[in-house]
Amino acid sequence: MRGESDEGPAAVVPPWRRFSSAAVMIVVLLGLLGFTLAVQLRMTTTDSSLAAARQEDLVRILYDLEAREIRLRQDIAALEESQRQLRSGEQGRQAALEEASRRADELGILAGTLPARGPGLTVRFQAGAKPIAAVRVLDAVQELRGAGAEAMQISGGDRATVRVVASTYFLDGEGGSLIVDGRSLTGPFTIAVLGDPATMRTALNIPGGVVASVAGDGGNVIVEEREVVEVSALHEPRPLEHARPVS
Repeated sequence: MRGESDEGPAAVVPPWRRFSSAAVMIVVLLGLLGFTLAVQLRMTTTDSSLAAARQEDLVRILYDLEAREIRLRQDIAALEESQRQLRSGEQGRQAALEEASRRADELGILAGTLPARGPGLTVRFQAGAKPIAAVRVLDAVQELRGAGAEAMQISGGDRATVRVVASTYFLDGEGGSLIVDGRSLTGPFTIAVLGDPATMRTALNIPGGVVASVAGDGGNVIVEEREVVEVSALHEPRPLEHARPVS
């Protein structure tokens, strides 16, 4: 629970404020230690009253000074340890935040809720005597996924674009169109995909693969490597009706 005062909720002290306080305290204790040692030396050399003091009094004074010096050194060590923990704790929290942010970005790209860009391919389907069948496009998507594709989208000749995710489905439409996740795309169809270009190109051109299959139907598949491919279409997540996260 957060404490409250008459002025409202207690303010949270930032880590840098705690760090500064510890550093100042260390400096103060070091100064106090030096002052104590100086006083001890001065008392030993110049205070004439010590010359007439009893031996047990001198022993007690020396013991008190030594005990005070030990406590000050212990306080300094404790503050230095606190300083180290604050510094390492802040770095640990920052590293954890950066890792969580990186994982969130990766999952967002895989789920299709974030845009992405990077090296990859453009795969363009040109129909021949037969229209491009939905099963051919699905084969291409599966071959690209097997070759390590990280994100992809498919566009039609009318520039309508759909993000391809794990749940995306493909159906044959009327007049050679393609139904992708319920949206109708007209040819020619182009897949923009992110991943290792050479590996994905090899996967598409395997004997009996999608390039050969489309060529057998009288069509053509044009595969081009790109240094930068933009995958900007976003997938709208389906609201969960029955699934609940396990805590």
